[in-house]
Amino acid sequence: MAPSQLTAALPAHRAVDYAPEAGRLTLDDLPARDLDYEELRQLAASIASDPDSWAHLVGFDDQERVYASLHRDAHVDVWLLCWTPENDTGWHDHDISSGAVAVVAGELVENNLTVGSGALETRIGAGKAFSFGPEHIHRLNGAQAGSVSVHAYSPPLWRMGQYAVSDAGVLRRVSVSYADELRPLPLTSHPPGPESSPTRAKVKPDPGLSQARPGSG
Repeated sequence: MAPSQLTAALPAHRAVDYAPEAGRLTLDDLPARDLDYEELRQLAASIASDPDSWAHLVGFDDQERVYASLHRDAHVDVWLLCWTPENDTGWHDHDISSGAVAVVAGELVENNLTVGSGALETRIGAGKAFSFGPEHIHRLNGAQAGSVSVHAYSPPLWRMGQYAVSDAGVLRRVSVSYADELRPLPLTSHPPGPESSPTRAKVKPDPGLSQARPGSG
């Protein structure tokens, strides 16, 4: 496949302006079922366009990504993520969940795995949103200090897969809880032990929720 065909197939390469989608689906009118790609993008757009609901949770830390739960029910969960260039998620998937990302400030960098040609990089600027299915594998970090994004997932995140290439050249997947911060896995041929387990991130609790938990990328 030609490079142009590869990039055209990437969800982030098809990111759209989210302002026209804001208000089409909100937390007040969610259907009692899992959401599809378009609905997830519309929901992320609506929340991204309502900074009064999340601006008090914004914060930045080069050592630990700051993020907070904005909503969680049986069918969807929504997160606010704050980024610096040092906040790297590592390669990961979202298990059975589809997702959407709306960038409200700064710029994110998404990398996608390819075979034989290295990773493909896409930059998503403020005002853009994209959605993806459970088959999507990517790696995210902030292209600029002070970047902020809203992420929506359906069904809600429960397990995620993290990926690394061993020193023998073998790709491996490690299943992790959605409550663990995503960070790059160590490049080793041995399964990760307690010393390499992900550490918890700095989470800003939402007073309107019973508790705030970490989110993914």
